[in-house]
Amino acid sequence: MNHENVASEIVTVEPPAESQRRLPGDLAMWFFIFIELAVFGLLLISLAVARSNEPEVFAAGARTLTTGMGLANTVALLTGSYCAVRAVTAIKAGAAHLCARWLLAAAGTGLVYLIVKVSEYVHLFMDGYTLRSSTFYFFYFFTTFFHLMHVVLGMTVLIVVASRCRRGFYSEDAPRAMGAVESGASYWHMVDLVWLVLFTIIYILA
Repeated sequence: MNHENVASEIVTVEPPAESQRRLPGDLAMWFFIFIELAVFGLLLISLAVARSNEPEVFAAGARTLTTGMGLANTVALLTGSYCAVRAVTAIKAGAAHLCARWLLAAAGTGLVYLIVKVSEYVHLFMDGYTLRSSTFYFFYFFTTFFHLMHVVLGMTVLIVVASRCRRGFYSEDAPRAMGAVESGASYWHMVDLVWLVLFTIIYILA
């Protein structure tokens, strides 16, 4: 009987909640991210089709871009993703103020991206290129500006969450803090991922 009781206890033991897998962040944010990815997916498919129909136009347009600027923006967003990961690590350790600093650092990399991208737009406009110049420039300006707006939104999310962390808004609700920081970081990773695809298609493959 003793052996049966021990066996019964072993069978009914469940792993602790912390070891169970879960989706990082809030479910609502993930619905939003999936919708955004679907929209970007349609844009990227349209861009790829247009590129296959007019390869010479896209090749000529790509030669007018500054690859160094595109690479600088790539480094900036990747650095931002690293900062976002460190922010999540900090909030898991209960270091809300350190988390806030990492979130603000990530938002700062977004500002770098914004400055570089606007500089690139100004350079192209001064050379006479607009949305109407060719199919390449239509897709270039439209898709990159649409992405730029998401960078600004991502920066806003990170700054708001960082501000709440610094003010102790989450001090008595650790799960809420974790969800907010992970949601902001997940959105930023989405922005980063989309840019990597855009950079590859527009600056490298074209």
